[in-house]
Amino acid sequence: MNTKNTNKLINETSPYLLQHAHNPVDWYPWSDESLALAKQLEKPILLSIGYSACHWCHVMAHESFEDNATAELMNKSFVNIKVDREERPDLEKIYQTAHQLLTQNSGGWPLTMILTHDDQVPFFGGTYFPPEPRFGLPGFKELLVRIVDMYQSQLPAIRKQNTSMLVALEKTQELQTSESSLSIAPIIKAVQDMKHHFDPINGGHTGAPKFPQSPTQEFLLSLNDFENADAASIAIKMASLTLKKMANGGIYDHLGGGFCRYSVDQHWLIPHFEKMLYDNGQLLANYSHALTITNDSSLDSIIIESADWMIRELQSPDGGYYSSLDADSEGEEGKFYAWHHDELKTTLTPEEYETFSDYYGLNDPPNFEGKWHLHNREPGDNSNVNNELLSSAKARLLGIRNQRIWPGRDEKILTSWNALGIKGMVLAYLSTGDERYFQSASRAMTFIYQHMWQENRLFASYKDGKVHLNAYLDDYAFLLDAILTLLTAHWDNKWIAFAEALSSVLLEQFYDEEYGGFFFTSHDHETLIQRRKDFMDDATPSGNGIAVNALLRMGHLTGNQSYLAAAESTLKAAWGSIESMPVSHATILAALADFYHPPRQIIIRGTENEISDWKSQCFNVLRDSRTQIYAISNDWHDLPGLLEKRQKMENTVAYVCEGNTCKTPFTNLEQLISDLKHCEIK
Repeated sequence: MNTKNTNKLINETSPYLLQHAHNPVDWYPWSDESLALAKQLEKPILLSIGYSACHWCHVMAHESFEDNATAELMNKSFVNIKVDREERPDLEKIYQTAHQLLTQNSGGWPLTMILTHDDQVPFFGGTYFPPEPRFGLPGFKELLVRIVDMYQSQLPAIRKQNTSMLVALEKTQELQTSESSLSIAPIIKAVQDMKHHFDPINGGHTGAPKFPQSPTQEFLLSLNDFENADAASIAIKMASLTLKKMANGGIYDHLGGGFCRYSVDQHWLIPHFEKMLYDNGQLLANYSHALTITNDSSLDSIIIESADWMIRELQSPDGGYYSSLDADSEGEEGKFYAWHHDELKTTLTPEEYETFSDYYGLNDPPNFEGKWHLHNREPGDNSNVNNELLSSAKARLLGIRNQRIWPGRDEKILTSWNALGIKGMVLAYLSTGDERYFQSASRAMTFIYQHMWQENRLFASYKDGKVHLNAYLDDYAFLLDAILTLLTAHWDNKWIAFAEALSSVLLEQFYDEEYGGFFFTSHDHETLIQRRKDFMDDATPSGNGIAVNALLRMGHLTGNQSYLAAAESTLKAAWGSIESMPVSHATILAALADFYHPPRQIIIRGTENEISDWKSQCFNVLRDSRTQIYAISNDWHDLPGLLEKRQKMENTVAYVCEGNTCKTPFTNLEQLISDLKHCEIK
């Protein structure tokens, strides 16, 4: 790094932006200043979007952005803007969509877009470009020269194309009207489509690369008690196989716990090595739900190891969760995780080595650049494995690995990703009973509440004591969902009040009163070339889908009809999109299932000891990830809405409801348990 150069990124807090603060490129953050400068100088904007853990972002930075000749060309002809896609998902969504429209190819990172100087409309796009022509790609410097020439000589044609681009962007957001009324048909169709593209040997979708697709796994698991028994059976089998295969594969860190972002092959063996909070939070939820539903004890260790990893390596001293670990260390992808054969053999005792090598396939040829990346080679019946030797070998190797040079860690704290981490950690607590996981989730939620919630609005990002960026739909929806999950672990009036406050902002600042559904940005957000309203999932769940699910739960819990009305209208707004491609709408389809078959809610009032016992027995009998049990001590007063009517009695009492239908309160635990086994509201 050349520290002689310093550009405008030096005042940012994003680790990704700071990685470029000493490039010879005159980088600016996306800001009023940089946009105004482009207008003033009439120079096109070179927009580069990436993130800290991105391998190819690092490659392009080293090859081009640290190169003086390339920087000179960029500085002369462009206003250069760097964006951390994790901080600015609003820009990321717009310009990734524009890239797809321009190139007819899927996007990725680093995303390289060229925008007109006065309106930020993109007229050229790509991802990684090498410094010289290779991989069928033009050299970056050569490309920039051509773009400058085109901009100077063909601006009227570019303007005409930009008009078409804005129309095309708008079409991607058009409401697809449908004459159909809401039904469960798309849920069944989605399961059928997923089965058609399912890999029956390795789990997940067919082909490579393979992504965890956590929203899909969550949807499949949510159908455990779906009214269509065939669809439910297929769904659970697909999710169970996928989760087991991932846990045995190299996408899982068998020494330290936690999952990498995706596998480059169809067998889950060799990952792209970055480890993201959003993946691991969701996967904790997936595995915890699977354990609850199936009672498969083999999943227990994956939950424990992954939750321990999140606490150990991603939780800050103040409580919030950091964003990610890089794929690279010492300039090489995966170097931190791979092993030389001699190192393994000399580190382990002969007995440990024999057990470890059989279990992890060390007698097979190297599988990663002449080295071994660990995976469970034959994960069938492991009953003969000496678990004591295996555990001691893993502990010994983890100690050695921890002495290596670590991958970089992105220590910014994002509200939406923390919400996914909190939810996953609470569910890990509920499925394993380990109190440490609840404490971890509680600390993270307290951090968000104390630092990211100011004057009744959320901020999206925190780093080095500074919060910034107006929060997005995902921040509000994911956090509301996380709070409701946290309340099923331990009740606290502070958190239900926070949930009500978040729900109010969702409806006031994001809800589309005319057409239904929620915009990704708030009504008072910076004006961009497009205001998006998305219903499909990507690597994270759909904000609209999570908002529907959370508002349904809030509506049934508190009796606030505005929550239920907004949830229903959002399903209707999404309906055309859902019908056209149900397989891409897993999260909102899970919410649709909850709309038609509201999850059972059990409110238990009484003394702390008794309500804890009642809750535990209900949970053990149901083995149901959908039932929401809230154990509220008699010490809590001034409960909101309907909860105030779930009054305490002389003895412990349980109120059991599904949607707007409730049973006679139960004051006898045996009767409650007997009734729950029959499952029907009468």
